[in-house]
Amino acid sequence: MAQGWRFQAPVVAVVALGGAAGATARYAAALWWPARSGAFPWTTFWVNVAGCAAMGVLMVAVTEVWDVHRLVRPFLGTGVLGGFTTFSTYAVDLRGLLADGHPGTGLAYLAATPLAALAAVWLASWAARRTLKRRGSPR
Repeated sequence: MAQGWRFQAPVVAVVALGGAAGATARYAAALWWPARSGAFPWTTFWVNVAGCAAMGVLMVAVTEVWDVHRLVRPFLGTGVLGGFTTFSTYAVDLRGLLADGHPGTGLAYLAATPLAALAAVWLASWAARRTLKRRGSPR
């Protein structure tokens, strides 16, 4: 058990550091571009879409193109991008829109976020494959 923990401790550490960096960036985005009450929560929407696009590029880069250190994927993917994107804020924003009497905006947000996020990860993965593999990978 101790040997397993020694192997996993660096992973836990880089996820925590990456998560702090990602969450800080998300919070900064919310401060820079605050959502108005009752309005479509554009900041959270674009943070989630951008984070999914970045995840698409990252996963192609670290699983199909480059050989990277074993801590890169948990640091950037689980940590930074996991901390940056936010399902909890999405849920709170949606609840607030519905509770404050904005069901149309809430339902649009409910549908648009996962659709845009899935489209972003798919398009970014596709573009990364075309771009990164065309350049020639060291693998």
